[in-house]
Amino acid sequence: AQAKGELPQRITHNDTKIDNVLLDQNTDEVLCIVDLDTVMPGLIHYDFGDMVRTLTSPADEDERDLDKVTMRMEFFDALAKGYLSEANDFLSKAEKGYLAQAGKVITFQLGVRFLTDHLNGDTYFRVHREGQNLDRARVQFKLVECMLENEEAMKATIAKLG
Repeated sequence: AQAKGELPQRITHNDTKIDNVLLDQNTDEVLCIVDLDTVMPGLIHYDFGDMVRTLTSPADEDERDLDKVTMRMEFFDALAKGYLSEANDFLSKAEKGYLAQAGKVITFQLGVRFLTDHLNGDTYFRVHREGQNLDRARVQFKLVECMLENEEAMKATIAKLG
């Protein structure tokens, strides 16, 4: 879709995890976004997909018990509702059409990166224990499975809101 020109490049953050949102300690209201060194032109799907990846699973990124890795659809629904309440007017139909797939793509991609780093001797991602990147890869791949199980529900949510 990008090669066909269906998906425009926009300004993206490229690391949209909750740790990069500064919150007011008294009200929990958003004060600002941090870690701006990753901002550049890109596809909105990377930002939305990374939010899906980091906000819908209750498990730690390096969780060893894969039974704890799930996808909470109520979190996806809330994320999509909030995101589209602000972005619906400027996103193209094609961009909205790929939102439900965005989480799977970025999560699978990160899983491959963690696995590759593990196989290469943990030279890119910082680790604090042996096998941590392998555990991270397993978590990402399990989360992709969970997303695949919820694919139709995610598509329905986006269709309803978009």
